Amino acid sequence: MFFKKLDIAVANITAVLLLLMMANVFIDVVLRYFFNIGIIASQEMEWHLFATMFLLGISYSLSSQSHVRVDFIYERFSKKRKSIIDIFGTIFMLIPFSLLIIYGSYEFVMDSYTTNEISQDPGGLSHRWAIKAMIPLAFVLLIITSIGYIIKNSNTLKAK
Repeated sequence: MFFKKLDIAVANITAVLLLLMMANVFIDVVLRYFFNIGIIASQEMEWHLFATMFLLGISYSLSSQSHVRVDFIYERFSKKRKSIIDIFGTIFMLIPFSLLIIYGSYEFVMDSYTTNEISQDPGGLSHRWAIKAMIPLAFVLLIITSIGYIIKNSNTLKAK
């Protein structure tokens, strides 16, 4: 139940971010092409929102099984064999990879935070560490989602 609620929350946050990004891009385009006004912070916010959507979408795509896999081989397997492959892949590939990303990005985020990194462009966004912090956060979320994915596949194995 926890994993389902988490999935729904991530999906809702991602949907809101998409709407905000669309509004931001629309306003940016109108200002640029009709009023000849360019706002650097608005342009940077576009990629901040896109990056956050992408990173949060990783865990949601796993839980909704819309992630990339070799379907032309995978689809021929029985449900139990698919579950074994999914469990094995999650435990031995996805979780270690996620831990590696979390470990590798920690110092990256902390350096940005301790130096109070800001945009190099005049008029750009401050608090660059906030967007960088989305990297380890997204992979922590992916590990949590992976646990739910393993449980779901384990239940498929136990089923008759």
